[in-house]
Amino acid sequence: MKFKLLLIALAFLTPGLLVAQPLAINDQQKRDLTGLIDAYSQAREKQDQALMESILTTDIDQLVSSGEWRKGKAASMQGMGRSSAANPGTRTLKVETIRLLSPDVALVDARYDIRSPEGVTQNMWSSFVVVRRGDAWKISAIRNMLPSRQ
Repeated sequence: MKFKLLLIALAFLTPGLLVAQPLAINDQQKRDLTGLIDAYSQAREKQDQALMESILTTDIDQLVSSGEWRKGKAASMQGMGRSSAANPGTRTLKVETIRLLSPDVALVDARYDIRSPEGVTQNMWSSFVVVRRGDAWKISAIRNMLPSRQ
């Protein structure tokens, strides 16, 4: 009887021990991840293909606010070039939050503003899934969103 009670008690207590705990992010990781997003912004602004090539994974995919889904590095880079040409202006990304999903995967959310040459600013959000490849972080997925107008 005592053994059965022990098993019942363990059955109720064990699930609480199995809940994943959030991973703490240290200052160096924050700098590295913010630096990665800054490098992406700089590569977009300067049309720096070599820098862009170095910070994206080969299997990157990008879902943009128009609904276009770009899959793979070549399609993503070509789409970024088309988008920058069609929507000229100054692009600014400001990292708002970083969550480590594992020691080698993080979710980075940023405000994404495009200021046109006429001075009109389009305010959006971008989420980046980044992965560690060796000693470097690389962008594996990008999601751009326009806030709803309610």
